Amino acid sequence: MRLLISDNYLTKIDSPYFMVDKVVNLSFGLYSGFGESGQEMLVSVAPGKSRRPSHSISKALTTYSTRQRMAKSFIISLLFALIPMGTFCQVDSLRSNTSKDTTLQKNWYDKFSIRGYAQVRYNRLLETNENLGCEQCDKSWEKNGGFFLRRTRLVFFGQVNRNIYFYVQPDFASGLISDRLHLVQLRDAYFDIGLDKDNEFRFRIGQSKVPFGFENMQSSQNRIPLDRNDALNSAVANERDLGVFFYWAPKNKRKLFSSLVREGLKGSGDYGVFALGIYNGQTANSPELNSHPHVVSRFSYPFEYKNQILEIGVQGYTGQYVMRDFNLSSGVKTSADLNYLDQRIAASFVLYPKPFGIQAEYNLGNGPEFNKVTDAIEVMPLKGGYVTLSYLIKMKGQTLIPFMRYQYYDGGKKHERDARSYNVEDFEFGAEWELHKNFELVVNYTISRRRYEDFLKQDNLQTGSLLRIQAQVNY
Repeated sequence: MRLLISDNYLTKIDSPYFMVDKVVNLSFGLYSGFGESGQEMLVSVAPGKSRRPSHSISKALTTYSTRQRMAKSFIISLLFALIPMGTFCQVDSLRSNTSKDTTLQKNWYDKFSIRGYAQVRYNRLLETNENLGCEQCDKSWEKNGGFFLRRTRLVFFGQVNRNIYFYVQPDFASGLISDRLHLVQLRDAYFDIGLDKDNEFRFRIGQSKVPFGFENMQSSQNRIPLDRNDALNSAVANERDLGVFFYWAPKNKRKLFSSLVREGLKGSGDYGVFALGIYNGQTANSPELNSHPHVVSRFSYPFEYKNQILEIGVQGYTGQYVMRDFNLSSGVKTSADLNYLDQRIAASFVLYPKPFGIQAEYNLGNGPEFNKVTDAIEVMPLKGGYVTLSYLIKMKGQTLIPFMRYQYYDGGKKHERDARSYNVEDFEFGAEWELHKNFELVVNYTISRRRYEDFLKQDNLQTGSLLRIQAQVNY
């Protein structure tokens, strides 16, 4: 240890904690000697056993006045306080730093992450009927459609601490209002609260996906066909609503859910083995319009059999849906309070593509639907489902997944004008080509027969086919 002090404050240094190693005159001609009043010296102190300073130093240090000794005593006290700390606490500091390096918990903002994806589509190639469309699927799929930015998502997420996780996802390409595209709309805004160290039991609070249907849970970033099926997606437009959901899954199943997405097997994500929740029932970004929340529950169990992975599930929900005034045609008949029974049950089966895959779901229930015979919106039965076949091919760092899908739906779509009545039969085939983990291309040929009718558009049956292309970038 080296100290620069005035000779007015030097005294005899004799301590079991340190010794005077040497006294060095400052160079550069500033100081010419030792012991002169008012001069400063650089004293080098080294830890060691008690040892008397040299005779010349002791003699110089004992020539000061009583007043000076009082000041010296103050400096000595500081030296005794500092030097043992410097010599003996260095090990503790090193141990503390080492401990901090190995046990330091990251701040939540150190775990904050951003990711996203964007999709650009064109639906008019080989089109045989420009009046054929699908409002819930893709608003550019019909007359006057062109290049279309289907999704532009940016996801903010992070683990605040071991038991608190947040997730916020806006979409910068939502909606089609009048002559404007690319409106910013909130998709997800929720946080998970874990109840145990492994978060096997957790609550999800906020706007998030309603746990109904495998394909509804599956991200559009991972799904192979361009659009979700009509049958189950008509249950919850945009798949989301505001509510509280309880999820449970054992640790090994949570790892399996995660690996199914990470390994490119088109998993749905971790929505628990068991789910139970309450939500508004008017869908995402819409206010509640009655005092009766919807109730939903789901059981979905993934398991491994030999070299295959399968998942089976059942789910259902019930509630009262309120038709909104702006979605009603003038002259259509409705119930007095615009409330309608809205309930469904569904079954799911998934054989993950290793390499051959099957994904199938079917649902039935009751809900609001336009009846052209009475010109009224009534509670009517609904049913429908789909089957998707796929085959996963890995080749030189790229992935190719040919697929085909058949879907059928007969029922109403409560989110559309007058709870539009539908009868749908679609057959699709195509392929997803992942050239790189950050870029993929989907070619989807659709053969469709759709009857969709409301109070203003009755006896509307459209058939046709078209080739659809989508480019997707992941970032």
